Amino acid sequence: MKPTDYNFRVKDSIIGIQFLFVAFGALVLVPILTGLDPNVALFTAGIGTLVFQLVNRGAVPPIFLASSFAFIAPISYGVKTWGIAATMSGLIAAGLLYVVLSFLIRAKGDQFIHKLLPATVVGPVVISIGLILSPVAVNMAMGKSGDGSIVIVPFENAIIISMVALFSMMFISLLAKGIFRLVPILGAIIISYIVAIFMGVVDFSPVSNAAWFAIPSFTAPEFNWQAILFILPIAIAPAIEHIGDMLAISNVTKNDYLKKPGLKNTLLGDGLATSVAALFGGPPNTTYSEVTGAVTVTKAYNPAIMTWAAIAAVVLAFVGKLGGILATIPVPVMGGIMLLLFGIIASVGISTLVRANIDFNCPRNLIIISIILVFSIGGMTFNFGGVPFSGIGLGAITGIVLNLILPQPRKDDHII
Repeated sequence: MKPTDYNFRVKDSIIGIQFLFVAFGALVLVPILTGLDPNVALFTAGIGTLVFQLVNRGAVPPIFLASSFAFIAPISYGVKTWGIAATMSGLIAAGLLYVVLSFLIRAKGDQFIHKLLPATVVGPVVISIGLILSPVAVNMAMGKSGDGSIVIVPFENAIIISMVALFSMMFISLLAKGIFRLVPILGAIIISYIVAIFMGVVDFSPVSNAAWFAIPSFTAPEFNWQAILFILPIAIAPAIEHIGDMLAISNVTKNDYLKKPGLKNTLLGDGLATSVAALFGGPPNTTYSEVTGAVTVTKAYNPAIMTWAAIAAVVLAFVGKLGGILATIPVPVMGGIMLLLFGIIASVGISTLVRANIDFNCPRNLIIISIILVFSIGGMTFNFGGVPFSGIGLGAITGIVLNLILPQPRKDDHII
């Protein structure tokens, strides 16, 4: 091995760990809110990312897969109603739906999915994801839990720490040079973490109480039709998020991943990653938009970086002390960083509409985009056969249906 090869691997591993830090807050928040094991989520995020890379080994996008926010409500309901094992059967089915979509694309071509999910649908759905997630970032930045129900750090301390994290990330990405410009998120975490220590809000008890080696609480799935029928429709939201992420990462890296490896393979990898995660009792995997935002900031496009992030996640799942150290990172630190990253997600959705040259004077386009945004962000809920549909899932399905049934505009059909 040449010294330069070694140096590149060391740099890639450092950036990969940084990306794991980016994903960490959201990654563990999902299991914490839904009653699943955070260590299992770390393990399945790493394994899921490696499965995704294996499926797409011909042209691997720099993508990290981890816990999906779109499934928080259904997992919480499922765990309370049927238990973790039964809920996992519904999550396996959600992953298999991705697989079915990937084979439909394989049979009918990419144009099938583009007609089903054009920019007028994908763009506002991705915008909704960023805006719906933004309260989580704001709550964490203010020292609360993601849902805002618990005050973890007093506001006076939390707002200082989160703003230090936010502005540190901004200035490092804008002003730093060389390798330091590649690690704005890790640098922001270190700087704001030190500030948090001096402010006395860091609790080191998780480190002293943790064992060096700890096996995560894996849970095998149990077949349950009710859980499957309840959870399966939710998969449409992260499926659209996946397409939005593929568009975003293609635009960022200047490589068209919609052509190679193609949605037929990226969706297949995402679906298998979700089903594999459920086999171990982990939350569904989805392509992480915040990590895509980090790729945009750092311009680190090498997919090997995500391999290092995946390996770090798997190791972290078993090393209790390392997990204990990460558990000491105060909520405002991650919240401050997510303030920017979740905004980037919404910006990616806007850029999707701009790149597609969407005509905003066309009533048809305005109707589809408006309804998706209002239904998704406003919290509209419909019940079909006793199964509730709301949020991003409802917005996505409504957008797809409207796109299929609304007549195409006439040439003079514009809003003046």
